[in-house]
Amino acid sequence: MIEAISLFAWLAAVSGAPVPTDDPLTRPMAVERAKEWLAPLPPEKIFGTSYLVGFGGLSVALIDTGAGLILVDGALPQAAPAILANVRKLGFDPKDIKFILSTEPHYDHGGGLAALARDTGATVVASARGAEGLRAGALAKDDPQLGYGGSWPAVTRLRVMKDGEVLKLGKIAIAAVATPGHTMGSMSWRWQACEGKTCKAIVFASSLNPVSADDYRYTAPASAPIVEGFEASYRKMDAMPCDVLISAHPDNAGAGRYNDAPGACRAYADRSRKLLAKRLADEKAGVK
Repeated sequence: MIEAISLFAWLAAVSGAPVPTDDPLTRPMAVERAKEWLAPLPPEKIFGTSYLVGFGGLSVALIDTGAGLILVDGALPQAAPAILANVRKLGFDPKDIKFILSTEPHYDHGGGLAALARDTGATVVASARGAEGLRAGALAKDDPQLGYGGSWPAVTRLRVMKDGEVLKLGKIAIAAVATPGHTMGSMSWRWQACEGKTCKAIVFASSLNPVSADDYRYTAPASAPIVEGFEASYRKMDAMPCDVLISAHPDNAGAGRYNDAPGACRAYADRSRKLLAKRLADEKAGVK
């Protein structure tokens, strides 16, 4: 309880407004992990009108389209006030946020979506499977992390996008890229940011880490679609235009808050590819 209260005090300080401790949409989750995941960072420009408004351990992006704002991901429930405070620090009004794009139906990336949508009036956008999880506020039955349990605030205002579909707002077009594996509803997002005549392809990648609850086996017959999903995601990451990589957890991108090194998306996929191969080999060898 003391840790939760101190976290609320920090959120109140950075947002400049009191945070109600009885708000069901911002009640703290994973308080111990939140010390790392929600390590405060100032908002940062990436390129053009694309920014980061998240934290040391959880990425949240902001895009100014010229006709409204778009957020990508929502971090933990208790993070919502700090995210909106960072939006204000950049000189934007959170009420101008029209859409919030979701990478995956997990509490560490989707937990704050309900509060953010309520406080901004924005519509949350996800894959069909991702939307199912966000509406339920719970893990899917085929999620490798199902054994961990837990729930988060459910999202009610949702728009579903298919793989390859493009969301257009103002001067920005954002492509949905299905990247299943970590969850079968995982979605990455790609758009172009420009400064003058120079443009860069920015990819906000969903998690590709093959982690699971202790009793889950990737080698089980029921897990075959998950493994196939990872392999399809690797192929997409290898092939897509990618000048700047933002990963849902910054440390997985390989360099600071984002990675603008050549081949960043391919390296991101290769890291997961090697981890999954080791996990499969260990399971077949009986190594826990």
